[in-house]
Amino acid sequence: MNARNIVLMGPMGSGKTTVGRLLAARLDRFFVDTDEEVARRASEPVAEIFRRRGESAFRDLESAVVREVAARRDQVVATGGGVILREENVRLLRESGTTFLLWAQAAELWERLRPERGSRPLLAGSDPRERLDGLLSGREGRYRAAADVVVSTGGRTAGEVAELIMDSLEGR
Repeated sequence: MNARNIVLMGPMGSGKTTVGRLLAARLDRFFVDTDEEVARRASEPVAEIFRRRGESAFRDLESAVVREVAARRDQVVATGGGVILREENVRLLRESGTTFLLWAQAAELWERLRPERGSRPLLAGSDPRERLDGLLSGREGRYRAAADVVVSTGGRTAGEVAELIMDSLEGR
């Protein structure tokens, strides 16, 4: 079998990693989280990469991971929230598989992210909620343009979102 990848995109807190792990288990596919892979290769957490090396260095590492991941098949890929900032990443991921945008409203994302916002470098600063709102408004058009399918995660469990994605893949 040489199935196309299932690529999950969306803002932080949208459930890409959780849903991706469920999908991979249900479909018996390899799971890769691009942020986890960047952190593994750099031998430090994403937040530390941002702090010590800066966002540009992180994006370079992320793009290298995307190139490698997009060259393989039969995977469920959870991408970092900013993967859509580089057109080359989007092109490679779309060529490798079906891209799903996991989307939720800012208020719901904030509730999901609040307990862990200290580990989210892009929420650093005096008003993290305002930062989140700005990221969403600035990136929504790119997310939607990169997606083959948009899945609303608002009010849904990870299992329900995984089922919606599987239904979409099967044409139901």
